[in-house]
Amino acid sequence: MSSDVRFTDFKSDKQPTWCPGCGDFGTMNGMMKALAETGNDPDNTFVVAGIGCSGKIGTYMHSYALHGVHGRALPVGIGVKLANPNLEVMVAGGDGDGYSIGAGHFVHAVRRNVDMSYVVMDNRIYGLTKGQASPTSRQDFETSTTPEGPQMPPVNPLALALASGATFIAQSFSSDAQRHAEIIQKAVEHDGFGFVNTYSPCVTFNDVDTYDYFRDSIVDLSEEDHDPHDREAAKEKILEGDKEYMGVIYQDDDSVPWEKREGIEGDMSDIPDGAPEDAMDLVREFY
Repeated sequence: MSSDVRFTDFKSDKQPTWCPGCGDFGTMNGMMKALAETGNDPDNTFVVAGIGCSGKIGTYMHSYALHGVHGRALPVGIGVKLANPNLEVMVAGGDGDGYSIGAGHFVHAVRRNVDMSYVVMDNRIYGLTKGQASPTSRQDFETSTTPEGPQMPPVNPLALALASGATFIAQSFSSDAQRHAEIIQKAVEHDGFGFVNTYSPCVTFNDVDTYDYFRDSIVDLSEEDHDPHDREAAKEKILEGDKEYMGVIYQDDDSVPWEKREGIEGDMSDIPDGAPEDAMDLVREFY
């Protein structure tokens, strides 16, 4: 931990290939600012990402990183944290990666409550594969593969998290740089699984859920009389389908992280006698 770290210390020398104007730029900047503000530095930070436009975020951030399999970023992040609880682990993904193929892992990661943060860049579309409907797309959202819309109600990730026993649920907007960074910082500081669903507009394939739409629609809970420690109040906000809320919606201050509850403290990634003999030969068999 260091108090001298700046968010720019988390920037790598690789230039993002995201479309100009993509919300993921702001999402990533907020992640880096939150890590720096909480006293973390690249040497004690591990970023895991799945597949999708968000998938290369570990390449664009200067830290330990792993680009995982589609929908499987969370179990990798959990494994990293349990192997070395001293690391700050942040998992990044998209709405398709997290709420479709990765939905099962999301539910059980929430239940397990390992001390890590999960930032989902929710643009309500599959951007990397050129514009198909995602789990969070509107029921009437027209795409080339759903010309009459998905004809299914969108997944409510906040409700899914609450029903799974989440101890920290928040929502942010990538374009509101200060609030976005503040919200992610609170997720990092939370003792347990810090979940942040981030509105991260896709300027190329989604002309409905735009920056202007979110600016006009978002209600900041910091400006309302909302108690994030009141689970019933949080449930009401989450199920209130006609509003787009931003802020910490629910937080359990009595949360005990899974690894602390199970007595996992040591760094299991340290192998005192080195790797077993012929271990590399075994690894090479998979390539």
